[in-house]
Amino acid sequence: MKTLTLCLGLIAGPLAAQDLALPGNASLTYDAQDTDVRYLLPTGPWVDGVLPSRPFEGAQQIEVWRIDAPGLDTLPILRSLRDQLINAGFDVIHECADADCGGFDFRFAIPVTPPPQMQVDLGAFRHLSAVNGESAVSLLVSHTPQAGFVQITRIAPTSDDLPTITTEAPTLRATAVNGDLGEKLMVQGRAVLDGVTFATGATALAGGDATALRALADFMADNPDLAISIVGHTDAEGALEGNIAISRSRAAAVVERLVADYGVPRAQLTPAGMGYLSPVASNLTDDGRRANRRVEAVVTGTR
Repeated sequence: MKTLTLCLGLIAGPLAAQDLALPGNASLTYDAQDTDVRYLLPTGPWVDGVLPSRPFEGAQQIEVWRIDAPGLDTLPILRSLRDQLINAGFDVIHECADADCGGFDFRFAIPVTPPPQMQVDLGAFRHLSAVNGESAVSLLVSHTPQAGFVQITRIAPTSDDLPTITTEAPTLRATAVNGDLGEKLMVQGRAVLDGVTFATGATALAGGDATALRALADFMADNPDLAISIVGHTDAEGALEGNIAISRSRAAAVVERLVADYGVPRAQLTPAGMGYLSPVASNLTDDGRRANRRVEAVVTGTR
């Protein structure tokens, strides 16, 4: 039995641990600590050359996590972390997404760990500021076509006061019915929905019972707090923009089938489309193109 609990801040030393639940395939790419800093926590969007902020002084820890899965939606990841912070006694004082934050200006007005550790898509990032007394947490979530990235900045008056958040992630269970798919989702954080295929340019999902959809529905029934992105992929025939639209439509068709025929709560599912940006085989052969026209389930966090 495996949980998705990852300890954010497990390095020995004066900084207290902060536990947040992230997908099981997340890995720590950066960890930095300082005992005497002044941090300006954003309290609003960038407007007219100004970023509203509230200063915090004391000890600071910055961590960056990479989630290796294509097609991740930033909202389910941020939503899960936000809920955990609220449950731990924090108040969310500001939350925004890309253009609403101020886009380019906002991103470059806040401290961001440089790539390759932290990578930010200027058209697809979310930020959240949370406060508990004189302690604060800043979350920045974004993605590339290949992976998601989460930067967590914590600050408190002293290192001993750094916020400690202990939230146990739901235990994932792979039943006999969904064993192979469940194991892949637990260990790898993603699984191809075998048998859910589309012809080139087609978005309609064939009728009939799909074993993979039944297995996924059973897995999600066993894990009702889990958030899953259904990610569509295409072969490389045609333009990228059109393929992204097709792949998103395919993912949406799978979501509708899971909701209508298998009773999966819609709130657990998010459709996304990658087009031909994440192939698993060569697009130079019929077999390769057929393999690339697929739909995957990707664990994005908890609700």
